[in-house]
Amino acid sequence: MSKRIKTIAIGVLLAASLALSYSAGCDLNIGTSSGRGQGLDVIEEVWGIIFQDYVEKDELDASMLSQAAIKGIVEALDDPYTSYLDKKNYIEWSLDLEGKYEGIGAYVGVRDEKIVIIAPILNSPAAEAGIRAGDIILEVDGSSTSDMSLEEVILHVRGPEGTSVRLLVLHEDESEPEEIEIVRAKIEVPSVYYEMREDIAYVFIGHFTVRTNEEISSVLEDMSGEEAEGIVLDIRSNPGGSVESVVDVTSHFLDEGVVFYVVDNRDKTTTYPVESGGITTDLPMVVLTDNYSASGSEVLAGALQDYERAIIAGTRTFGKGSVNTLYQLKDGSGLLITTARWFTPNGRMIEGEGITPNYELELEGEDAIQWAIDYLKGKGSVARDIRNISAEILQRVPNGLYTNL
Repeated sequence: MSKRIKTIAIGVLLAASLALSYSAGCDLNIGTSSGRGQGLDVIEEVWGIIFQDYVEKDELDASMLSQAAIKGIVEALDDPYTSYLDKKNYIEWSLDLEGKYEGIGAYVGVRDEKIVIIAPILNSPAAEAGIRAGDIILEVDGSSTSDMSLEEVILHVRGPEGTSVRLLVLHEDESEPEEIEIVRAKIEVPSVYYEMREDIAYVFIGHFTVRTNEEISSVLEDMSGEEAEGIVLDIRSNPGGSVESVVDVTSHFLDEGVVFYVVDNRDKTTTYPVESGGITTDLPMVVLTDNYSASGSEVLAGALQDYERAIIAGTRTFGKGSVNTLYQLKDGSGLLITTARWFTPNGRMIEGEGITPNYELELEGEDAIQWAIDYLKGKGSVARDIRNISAEILQRVPNGLYTNL
């Protein structure tokens, strides 16, 4: 029986080391498919013939051939998020899931069969060396990435603190690639940044970590003291992260309902409901997205959009809606496999589609933030009036019963 590790991330995280943890943290029961076993007899037959009749029989390495067979099967799936990890890489990957990272500090994903930087981490070696969102990684230390899986690229780029790695990258909207040498380091992944812009709270979430919920709770308390009138929630280039964190953070902005749900290959549905008991707010909100808002950040944006809790503004999101589970195999190696797809509360599948904003903006950086602030200042008073009227009506209705006309 293989040992399954329940991964805790739903994003395309390459935190600290291009060390990816992008699975959906769901303990799915994976069933047998109708085609299981078909073809295995042929594989076994080939195996027997090779070990019986191959001319250099004494030089055969069963372990090497087994790994090659597994890699071939995985490659045939043509799924960028499914991969085989040998024993060494499995151990390193498992450490990544525990939050131990050394590398260049960037988030990565797959787009159009290319390895793409979603965003460098602020003040990381990658950012300081000139790595940008949208960069395509063409080579790692002189080796082409064209035949590498996402995990292989990650494991080539990561490495001990103080060592260097050379990346050949093609910047977005440029025709000539650039070689960039980066010295690896230990990376502290930022989670939440907050500041008041007059009476509007600006909140940036760089990634959903185990700390994010606590940080957002503290921010909401501060906002109450600052008498904030609206929230600009910036999740641009946010690659996702911990499932629990995504659900907890989204629950601060919803009273009830489902944050998202996943469906596996047997049509089994697992729902992730809004968590009650935390600090909540009903302040008007604008959520800023871009092409590199991925996975967990798409969960949050999709839920707030489905419930009409917030306006989504910016560009269509990345479209990473797959659930991935890491299995440990008998020999200590591992299999990272896509096991399900996730959906927004209204049933929208995001894999390959992304979240389409309510308002598509060509604005970037501070210009997009200012647009969101201006929107809230124009709409915020209307939203407050609606809330006040609703509260007044509810006070007049006995036992809290009411009906919609």
